[in-house]
Amino acid sequence: MDNRNKCAGCYRQFNKMEHLVEHMRTSFHSNHEPICGICHKHCRSFESLREHLIGPLPKAECERIFKDRGCDVCLNIFSSRHALHHHRDKGHFSRGSNGILYRMANLGIQDELRMDNSRGKVVSLACKTVGGGSDGSLDLCARVCLIDEHQNLIFHTYVKPNLPVTNYRYETTGIRPEYLRDATPVRQVGRKIQDYLCNGEPIWQIRSRNGKARILVGHGLDHDLKCLEVEYPELLIRDTARYPPLMKTSKLSNSLKYLTKAYLGYEIQNGVQDPHEDCVATMRLYKRMRSQDHRVESYPLASDQQNRNNFASWRQTELERMSPERMLEMSRSDYYCWCLDSK
Repeated sequence: MDNRNKCAGCYRQFNKMEHLVEHMRTSFHSNHEPICGICHKHCRSFESLREHLIGPLPKAECERIFKDRGCDVCLNIFSSRHALHHHRDKGHFSRGSNGILYRMANLGIQDELRMDNSRGKVVSLACKTVGGGSDGSLDLCARVCLIDEHQNLIFHTYVKPNLPVTNYRYETTGIRPEYLRDATPVRQVGRKIQDYLCNGEPIWQIRSRNGKARILVGHGLDHDLKCLEVEYPELLIRDTARYPPLMKTSKLSNSLKYLTKAYLGYEIQNGVQDPHEDCVATMRLYKRMRSQDHRVESYPLASDQQNRNNFASWRQTELERMSPERMLEMSRSDYYCWCLDSK
């Protein structure tokens, strides 16, 4: 098979050049994808990269080198075993919150929500829900927590749902009826959180990532915001459940429990679940994704209207005359890489 028809990103080979062109139109390869540090293959997600390096059907040479000098948490390759050991000693997270469940379960209202930028631009939010409805399956927000970028607690409160609680889900929430009896109504809590996130900007005027409004980090934020009756613009949401590099190879979401174990190296959500612990995990995942050192591109997204380096602006015959390397060079991602938040 002609190597000219081999994708320079994922190394798939095609019988005809026109098939490679079609692949490049729809694959959205870019330098923002997870890339093997050994053979430089582009992968759609970190799960795909993990399979490439570890199995069940890894590339043999990459597997051999990874076993010797690779980190099974961040999936990076290091120059020596010594460098790997130094990285593990320095860079791995621990739960680091002994007694946090007890302290948070007995914590009343913690309110540091202020209309200023002293706590930074990025906040993480997590909720815990109890059950409503006749069978207790309706999710009702009963507890909410926000932390800042440095994992400092900004806001914590129990929340009084609009509907009667029929299942407190005590085994996982640790919430008792008396915690909610005098709690703040959900609508009031939601309004307070939305005002803090907008930070003085009217929500209908938020059109840029560079304004005063804050970046909101979380896992399954659609669900949490719905439970809180909060609206927030998509361009400022960083959801670890919907971020393509953190999703399964089937493009379904991974659980936060799995992501924390796989990419931070420690366990969460054992027994009573705490929203503070979830906030810390999502913030750490976000910062790890944001810290990736990707090459800056003039037009980072294939979906940006001003991007004229997209394949749509080229004729089929022109594309078929290009080398695979040239097509990869002009290819752009179809998702917003979180590394761009630090640019």
